[in-house]
Order: sequence, then structure tokens, then C-alpha cells
Amino acid sequence: MSRLIASGLGVGFLRPAPGTWGSALAVLLAWALLGIGGVWLFVAALALLVPVGWFAVADTLRLTAEADPPWIVVDEVAGQWVALLPAALGSALMGVEPLRLWPAWVAGFVLFRLFDIWKPWIVGRGERQPGAGGVMLDDLAAGLLAALGVVALAALAHLGLMR
Repeated sequence: MSRLIASGLGVGFLRPAPGTWGSALAVLLAWALLGIGGVWLFVAALALLVPVGWFAVADTLRLTAEADPPWIVVDEVAGQWVALLPAALGSALMGVEPLRLWPAWVAGFVLFRLFDIWKPWIVGRGERQPGAGGVMLDDLAAGLLAALGVVALAALAHLGLMR
């Protein structure tokens, strides 16, 4: 079960770029969760995924010699969900369908992948942690930076500076 969770229901075994596939899975799951139960179900799922994913990664790492196998993508799912929080919360606050804010979804996806690959500042620090912490923290930090980027881009768009 830990391997199934850690691999994002097997999505982590897709090639090339399993992390990008994991992020794509996260976007689809986020959209489904928002459609089924709204923003509170999405937030609850994120709050549950982080500890469950952490446990699954820790359990899986005990069975492998690799420090961060590329097929472990539950960390990408969690980080991508953090990056999508502004879009989810924004649609709930505005009372519109989540996909009406599609530019925020695209920005969240692109910025998350950028920060996850580039590993600036706190993202790189997170990756250097041992065990499951190193696997999960860098993606959560990349998600946080991406979320801040989404908020900044939305502010610029609403101020009319991105036309």
C-alpha cells in the first residue's frame, strides 16, 4: 500500500519525467475534489495527504537503497496541491467554477514544476533533509513558492499590469 501511495497510484512509473506526470495527476485530482466537495474537501485532502504521503515515503524508503527514487511522486502531488491553493480558494471566494480561474491553474502548474526542478532557496534546503523529510519538504516548499507566485501574478493581472 505504501508503494502504491508513494508512486501516486502508479503514475510515478510513467516515463519520461515522472514528477511532471505526478503533478498532472495532482491537477486532475484537485479538479475532481473541488467538483465533488468544494474547497473544504480539497483542503482536507491536502491536510490528510501530507502525513499519509510522509508515512508512505518513509515506509517505501526503508525498502530501497535510493534516497529519493524518481517514481515516488506523492510529494509532487502534495506540493502541486499547495501551488493550486490560491486558485481553489479564489474560486470559492468568488463563487465561480474553479476552472474559470484557469490562468491560476496553469501558473500554479508551471511555477511548481519550475521551482521543483530548479530548487531555489528553501526548496534546496528541504531536499537536503534526510529520509522522508527530504523527499516531501522540497516539494512542499516548491508548492509554497509557486502559490506565492500565483498570488503575485493574480495581483498584477487584477491591477491591469499584465495586458
